Amino acid sequence: MDVRPRIRPGVVGRVRVALRLLAGLRAHDIRAARSYAKLMWRQHSVLRRLFLFIGWSLRQMFDVIPRALTSVTFADNVKRTPIWLDEDNPHADVPWRDGGQLPVHVDTVVIGAGFTGASCAYHWSKLGTAKSLAVLDMGDPATGASGRNEGVVVMGRYAAMVRDTVRPYLDATRMDLSKEDRSCLATQFATVYAQAAYRNADLVEETVEQEAFDCDYARNGWIQAREDEDQEALMTGVEFGRSVGAEDWTTLSPDEVLQLGGMQVDTPAGFSQASATFHPARWVWCLLGRALASEHVGLYTRTKVEQVDSLAEGYLVVTDRGSIRCRNIINATESYTAALHPHYSDLIHPVQTQAAFGEGGPADMPAEIALSGKRSFFGRHPFQNRPRGLLVGSDATRVKNHQAGRNAPSRFITSFSLAEVWRYYDQAPVTVTHEWSGTPGFTTDEYPVVGRLDGRDMWIIGGMCGSGTAVSFNGARHVVTRVLRIEDDRDDYPEAYFAPSRLLSPDRHRWPDIIREV
Repeated sequence: MDVRPRIRPGVVGRVRVALRLLAGLRAHDIRAARSYAKLMWRQHSVLRRLFLFIGWSLRQMFDVIPRALTSVTFADNVKRTPIWLDEDNPHADVPWRDGGQLPVHVDTVVIGAGFTGASCAYHWSKLGTAKSLAVLDMGDPATGASGRNEGVVVMGRYAAMVRDTVRPYLDATRMDLSKEDRSCLATQFATVYAQAAYRNADLVEETVEQEAFDCDYARNGWIQAREDEDQEALMTGVEFGRSVGAEDWTTLSPDEVLQLGGMQVDTPAGFSQASATFHPARWVWCLLGRALASEHVGLYTRTKVEQVDSLAEGYLVVTDRGSIRCRNIINATESYTAALHPHYSDLIHPVQTQAAFGEGGPADMPAEIALSGKRSFFGRHPFQNRPRGLLVGSDATRVKNHQAGRNAPSRFITSFSLAEVWRYYDQAPVTVTHEWSGTPGFTTDEYPVVGRLDGRDMWIIGGMCGSGTAVSFNGARHVVTRVLRIEDDRDDYPEAYFAPSRLLSPDRHRWPDIIREV
């Protein structure tokens, strides 16, 4: 479906836009272009990919983006602050603003105060333990990847996608298995992941309702447009999900897509029925607010962990404000993991994504439902005391470990994302006020790690591949109960699937038994 512009710019206007885009290109844009080419034309040779990419680039710069920008303006000073964080953070500079001090000894240290760290603190406070927990963060809560995303509580990656990203890793590491057995194992990984993610989504909803959290939560699903060439994969993906009990992922007809999301599509779209939208930063702040009501939970912001040393008993956490001795450590560090633990540098790597917010946007785009095309995401979210706005974003490009957490958005990617919106909606005036980027953490097989990191009492929850809202809350519950040695009636993250040894030492990892279909 082509862009439907209100105004078709002339040749001079097109050239002006193209030159401005070219002048603003940076190294990351080249890396992002390479990622895009691999995604779109992975079945072609490198030379063919290059040829197709050049043609696509020229069309984008001289046609698609110039037409898209006829209804777009950029504020004089576009903020790099994520729209979610452009309000007062209730936990900023805690406890230092009140004269607090770093403890010398606690039972457990959580490193990171985003989705995962805040969830650990919440569950800890709810389990009635008298043991002490300290949550440390180099910035303020939710200022990392947790506050830089699209604001969607996902049900996880759909099962067929998990199967297809795990399978290449199994092919490389489990050569002792037949192809049939590796297929069975990939299906098992997908099934276990989906079950844990579904449980996570239900727990989030239950918690929002029970605690009356003010985080703009609305569970209306996620529409994902698909094109002609994607239809076979969409249908087989839905069927695979049904076959393993992962039935959230289904399809919508073009008429249903128009009714629910206002999107104009020509082919069926994918639909995650139970996904939700929310204000991600407020979710973190609400979790911490409840957790800090317990005298056994402490939050220490703007406290950078510089080193972690193993002791005969426990650990020494060295920060720029002093050191803490502890019995356990929970790493909620995601894409920062390699910076803190260089010997685990290959476990989780940062991948840059970005988003932008603009006032205005399509009148027929409803709020409180997740939306995306094949190459970008977009949607409306309610913001207190703000005009109606449009959130857009794209990109998924690996960056070097030392670039974890960087905020360096690309104007080209913002422009491209806005052009993608007009594939599905009539153009409408938009004034871009915010642009930002972030780095979710990815594993080699794009499957999370939840479990012991060092064989002792250091734990990790990470590698969530941009689906942190599908893992963090339930994953934190799982790890906290293990740290406190509390009996749990379910194991959503069995070691055979989620333990870091799967990636760190596959030869010694205790893999799950193969379950063959009868």
